[in-house]
Amino acid sequence: MKNRPITTLFMLMSVDGKISSGSNDVLDTDKDWHTISGVKEGIHQYYEIEQTTDLWSLNTGRVMEKIGVNSKTNTPKKIPCNFVIIDNKPHLSKKGIDYLCKWVNSLYIVTHNDEHPALDMKRDNLNIIMQNEFDLIGLLEILKNKYQVERLTIQSGGMMNCEFLRNKLFDYVDVVVAPLLVGGKDTPTLIDGESINTQNQLNELGVLKLKNCKMLEDSYIRLTYQLVS
Repeated sequence: MKNRPITTLFMLMSVDGKISSGSNDVLDTDKDWHTISGVKEGIHQYYEIEQTTDLWSLNTGRVMEKIGVNSKTNTPKKIPCNFVIIDNKPHLSKKGIDYLCKWVNSLYIVTHNDEHPALDMKRDNLNIIMQNEFDLIGLLEILKNKYQVERLTIQSGGMMNCEFLRNKLFDYVDVVVAPLLVGGKDTPTLIDGESINTQNQLNELGVLKLKNCKMLEDSYIRLTYQLVS
């Protein structure tokens, strides 16, 4: 039995694997794809499926900053999900952390930055996981053994997704594919990070077995895979 949660990468992407509209933070899937005719009509299906994913979700402070949690002023509707946010720079501000605490059931900030703003905050549902250095395998072991996390949905950016891939930490991949081509070599994709350079590194690739392919409405599809190696 694995000494970590069962993980599922759950993302919305274009047909060419892009998870954003472009290469800068001004462009964003959540904001932009709702405005494109032929895409906006079916995008609600991704968010409806998202509501059925695991009650534990892992993301990064970089992604949270991009979706604007640091500047939100509304009081969010409480959701039952627990967020694990890896944030070493940090990207989250105290305002953003406070918003997340109001939004989710429990918030877990993972950092090795001893000046992270969360360290000065006291919230009943705020937890800090300190690391001496970034250790993804160690983090998953902590989530499993200390917090009894059995299943974990991954919704982070392409760089962090690559860390999961190269360390063989994905069990399933569940993607909703929008009927859209984005293009651009600098536009974030489902898996970014460093490329392999030799045939000796081919074992770092993730081989998938298709578990389900479902046609959704408005030319969307949902693909579910299991990692086999």
